[in-house]
Amino acid sequence: MNDTVNELNYEEHSFREMDIPEKIKLALEKKGLDCPTRVQAEAIPPLMEWKDVIAKAPTGTGKTFAFGIPMIAHIDPEDQAVQGLILAPTRELALQIGDELRSLLTEYDNIRVAVLYGGQKLEPQFEQLKKKPQIVVATPGRLMDHYKRHAIRLDGVKTVILDEADRMLDMGFFKDVTGIVEKVKNRKNLGLFSATMSQEVMTVSWMYQRDEVEITVKPVSEEKPDIDQYSVTVPALEKLNALRWILYLGGFERVIVFCNTKVMCQRLSDDLRRVGVDADCIHGDIPQAQRERTMKSFRKGKLPVLIATDVASRGIDVDDVDCVVNYDVPQENDYYVHRIGRTGRAKKKGVSWTIIGSFPEQAKLDEIAKYCRFSVQPMQITETGFVPVERRQAAPVSRRRR
Repeated sequence: MNDTVNELNYEEHSFREMDIPEKIKLALEKKGLDCPTRVQAEAIPPLMEWKDVIAKAPTGTGKTFAFGIPMIAHIDPEDQAVQGLILAPTRELALQIGDELRSLLTEYDNIRVAVLYGGQKLEPQFEQLKKKPQIVVATPGRLMDHYKRHAIRLDGVKTVILDEADRMLDMGFFKDVTGIVEKVKNRKNLGLFSATMSQEVMTVSWMYQRDEVEITVKPVSEEKPDIDQYSVTVPALEKLNALRWILYLGGFERVIVFCNTKVMCQRLSDDLRRVGVDADCIHGDIPQAQRERTMKSFRKGKLPVLIATDVASRGIDVDDVDCVVNYDVPQENDYYVHRIGRTGRAKKKGVSWTIIGSFPEQAKLDEIAKYCRFSVQPMQITETGFVPVERRQAAPVSRRRR
């Protein structure tokens, strides 16, 4: 990789100083955004110059605008062909990207965005495509469905972006993604945006990028979300009561609770509603229309508690989440980072809780804390609330033979 940009040479400046269209600057000002994030400041200039970019940046750092601004700037409104293509791993993330792109298009009259994803009937998406969108956001499988039905052409696409590339390729979309990239015969640049650089991401970069600009944004201390992290250990059958205490004592207005499985996600949602907690859930077995209604209600503040699986976690982009609760300890270290990253955003204070119901869960949380270099404060439930617990060190093992 020829060009490398890292966090050491970043200098903060405003969107006004950047070489981007005036209409986009006005849209950003209406959103109250003055200065780009680090990944935006480093990715926008090379993408504006039609260069390939591979960017590694933590979740919640503004990657959508990093590739969305240059893509919109390059669109020819008079050309009704699809000119920009963005691939995302999940329906929730695709919808979120579509919403964010539209928020940048408030000053434009004739640039259209279509979002294509599985779990929805094809007919409404056919109607979107008949309106000749210049930008398409899609999950790989559904895009291939439309392509095979000749509902979409890719020969006019100039820019291809793979968002959450590591997640997408890890979910088994490698063949679909590479097949789509190869069908874009007139592509001028390719952008890979990812939280981690897996072997699959590096392979795609090696296969399809040339003279790419590599951008690495590390979570330096001043940029890490301000999140107080707590844990509480209870018998497995007391997890629900522990969650109710957390919700009651915290006084939170918007909470996301994560479970490891769809079954537990649904069960917890039902249990909370039975005890009077206004909660709902999203997971893969719920119809897409219902999931969209639930997310819309959560974003508008009408639903205080949202329960989700990890599949949905990267599609949840709400800046004012007060608290994240790990009802189940995540199975992967990185999942913990992605989960708690839903709170403490937009320079606000965040809180995360992990409810531990077994020794293996405690061991896994200890591993996560060590891997991520996080400090998780153990707490215990008392009649007056939660109080800190001092973790005891294991006694030294005697070497005397017995």
